[in-house]
Amino acid sequence: MLRIHFGDADLGAVRVAAAPNPLWEIAASLHRFQTRDGRWAYAGWHRTVQIRLREKGLDRALRTILLPLFPRAAYFPDFLTPGRGVDGLAAGLDAILATSPQRVSEELGILARTVGAPLWAARLTGLEDRRELVRVLRAYHDVAIAPYAEEIRSRFDAERAARSRGFMDDGVDGLLGGGGPMIRWQRPSLHVQGPPSHRGLQLNGRGLTLLPTYFLWRTPTSLADPGLPPVLCYPVLRGAAAAPPDRRLADDPSVPLSTLLGRSRATVLHAAAAGATTGEMARAAGVSAASASRHATALRDAGLVTSSRHGTTVLHTLTPVGASLLRASSNDEGL
Repeated sequence: MLRIHFGDADLGAVRVAAAPNPLWEIAASLHRFQTRDGRWAYAGWHRTVQIRLREKGLDRALRTILLPLFPRAAYFPDFLTPGRGVDGLAAGLDAILATSPQRVSEELGILARTVGAPLWAARLTGLEDRRELVRVLRAYHDVAIAPYAEEIRSRFDAERAARSRGFMDDGVDGLLGGGGPMIRWQRPSLHVQGPPSHRGLQLNGRGLTLLPTYFLWRTPTSLADPGLPPVLCYPVLRGAAAAPPDRRLADDPSVPLSTLLGRSRATVLHAAAAGATTGEMARAAGVSAASASRHATALRDAGLVTSSRHGTTVLHTLTPVGASLLRASSNDEGL
């Protein structure tokens, strides 16, 4: 268990990352190849990506380069998941290239001692070998992560909306207390089940960044080096799988939403863009809570929204299909 200890200054410096970190998504997705735990939740992705990796000639790089560097074990090097990744893949890969050879050597030494590292890994202290690693990471991302970017962002935004809702309702307690069953907030510490080593992390005024991560399954994780900016990666919200979208909506997004859905239901869909409870949807559309609930059910059945319960409320957020429809409609209407 990991215990993260907060001081007063830290409580005012807790934040949710502004965007997914593609380097953490790469790391977590590589762990999906190393266990059957949660395989059902990623079954379609797993089958498709295996085929695409073979077609692109990346299956050997997966086995000999990526999986040995990102073991699903007690440790993998921190320099492979830089915080700058929240600014995009290019920024994250540049950070890997900019890592000092000394740090690369130290972290690969830890990998060798704790898990085992391939002999060639020592060459990553050299810039040219790291450039080759970056090339492989980019190619893997193009196959395994980029095609799922909308789904990843949709789930990320839903979780971010839920954490924001928790903060607005209950302050820091609501923000830190809603990270899932593996995370327990008991002032002044956050108790995280999963990281293999029993250790404590003193924030010492640095605060904490919460990073919802799509390919992480059940077990939260963090950087191994306590001297690095503190980050806690944890699994995104997972509601029930969305039904196939209504083909009228997917095939002809140029039709105004109010024509396709009706004015009230279109308003409810707009409300879900920022995350909304059933009551908030009702107020936005000027209808009763029962009517708003029926609209939300219809939109969920059409694959446009996903719903998750938080305490006594249900939070509705857009699916990737719903987000695409809303963007297309907004563009066509000049909004």
